[in-house]
Amino acid sequence: MVAAESEREVVEACRRGDRDAFRALFVAHKDRVYSIALRFSGDEATAMDITQDTFVKLFACMAEFRGEAKFESWLYRLVVNCCLDHRRKARRLVPLAESEIRRPFLSAENPAAQAERSETSRRVQAAVARLSPDLRLAIVLRYTEGLSYEEMAEVFGVSKGTVASRLSRAHKNLARRLSHLAKDWEMKDA
Repeated sequence: MVAAESEREVVEACRRGDRDAFRALFVAHKDRVYSIALRFSGDEATAMDITQDTFVKLFACMAEFRGEAKFESWLYRLVVNCCLDHRRKARRLVPLAESEIRRPFLSAENPAAQAERSETSRRVQAAVARLSPDLRLAIVLRYTEGLSYEEMAEVFGVSKGTVASRLSRAHKNLARRLSHLAKDWEMKDA
């Protein structure tokens, strides 16, 4: 990640049309943009398309960035818009679970425990994939990207209360869809 002061200088250079500065912004943020796009779309090729669209739009409208918000918030807004645009174009819900980035298990769990954890992860990812785009993006930005309610409100262009409402609806929806997992765990503990 580019340091805050350095990033301001890079953003300002981009606004003046410096292609090397834009390249530096791309390198600093491409993985995060791709991660959001992948978690939204569930498909690597689609995520690449969304990432590319995001940076094309960023390059085209860089001069419009006024610095009133943090650059990262503005970039998040761009990627969220690109995700929603892609969804509108595709007119279908893309499953999130299919191409989710897998993190290797670092513990020395036995194979049965690893398989159980993998299955639980798959079920959670599938449940998140079935959320509406606004709720899914709220979950991704909060729990994958670690954005605060204030940052999410800025990204979505809504109030903190609306962010809280979206997350609450997403949590309730996920709790309902995943209630069978809690029952399974209770049975194992008994």
